[in-house]
Parts: sequence; C-alpha cells; structure tokens
Amino acid sequence: MILIPALDIMDGRCVRLSQGDYALQKIYSADPLEVAKSFEAHGLTRLHLVDLDGARSRHAVNYKVLEQITRHTHLAVDFSGGLKTAEALRMAFDCGAAYVVIGSMAAEAPERFLEWLSTYGPERVWLSADCRQRKIATQGWLTTTDTDVVDFLSAYSKQGVQTAICTDIGKDGMLEGPSTGLYEEIINQAGLALIASGGIASLADLAVLKAAGCAGAIIGKALYEGNITLKELESLC
Repeated sequence: MILIPALDIMDGRCVRLSQGDYALQKIYSADPLEVAKSFEAHGLTRLHLVDLDGARSRHAVNYKVLEQITRHTHLAVDFSGGLKTAEALRMAFDCGAAYVVIGSMAAEAPERFLEWLSTYGPERVWLSADCRQRKIATQGWLTTTDTDVVDFLSAYSKQGVQTAICTDIGKDGMLEGPSTGLYEEIINQAGLALIASGGIASLADLAVLKAAGCAGAIIGKALYEGNITLKELESLC
C-alpha cells in the first residue's frame, strides 16, 4: 500500500479543513515547499496536493506551488482542485504533476472526463469520488448529488478508470478512523485501485486499510497533529 501525505493549499499556505468546511481551516505552514521537502527527507516518494482555492473558485489557482514542489523535490505529485478544462490539465502536467485527480467534472461532464482519460491515459488521470453519506459531492464539497459513490465508481471502472481516490467527507479531518467498510465495498464491487482518504488517525488505521485491500492511503491531519510522525512513516517506507 502506497503512503501518500496530503498537502492542502489555500492562499499559498498549507492548511487542513474539518469535514470540508472552509470556515474550519487550520494553518500549519506558510511554506508548502518546505513541508514537501520534509516529506521527501523522511523517505516518502508521493504527494497529494490539493488546490483548495481552485476547488472553491472552479478553476485551478496554485500552479506555482505545484511547479515549485516538482522542481525542487523528486516527489511524484497528484494534483487536484479546480481542474475543469483541457488547458487546466495541460498546465498541471506542464508544471510537473505526475497525475491529475478529477472529481467534479467526472460527475457533471462525463464525456469531457472520458476524453481526458483517453488523451492522457488511465495511469495519469485518476478519479476523485468524494462523498457525504455515500452521495457524491462536487465543487469543493459544497454541492452534494444524489449519486451513490459505489455506483459512481463501478460505472467508471467499466469505462477504463483504473485508480480512484475516495474521501468520506464526514470522516475528513476528524481523526476518528477511516470508512473501511465502505472502501471494502468499493474494492469488491468496482474492481479498481482504491486510495483511501479521510479519518486516518494512527498506524493501526493504515494496517486496517492495507488488510482491506486499499492500493494507497492519504494521510493528512494525523501527520500535522503528530498522531502519526514522519519518523514512523519513514520506518514503514
């Protein structure tokens, strides 16, 4: 299972939200590059970089942060937030993203998403399935649809999607443990590589997700609050 630290960017700073609420943000660092370098220094090779400004404003904003990190580290970065156009995807890849993560457009404009999947390949275009009480949420989690997350992922798996990130919004930033049962259901029914996100609070949670068959786990607030240390992740790496 791949261990992927999260770095959420708002106003150029590293922050974390609770349950996707922009009013409940906590600033952890004014220098995202230094945070990324600290991850690399402890043996981590991947980074989940979220453009919160882009997710909320409907167009990607923090390309410069992405470019700084990919230029000054060797981390393989997956980039998400506000990727709504073909030009936005080109900019993300030009700025060094190894992968792009598409959520809202997959839910709202599936033909466009499938075109991008065909153009860049399923190895580089990942699906984001963020959900609130099993229902897909879009537009920076500000809108909740009527689409069930398992149905959503199963349908896209049949159309060529190979990798998806699933965040249970109710768990995100709460340090109460991940939605392992939901992830097991997705893995069993959708048959794709699932990266779990939201609620991870301990090394024991990571072990449970690995046993459940998750291909990866995104670790956010647990790292920033010290529940899981970089030294502990280094030993796992």
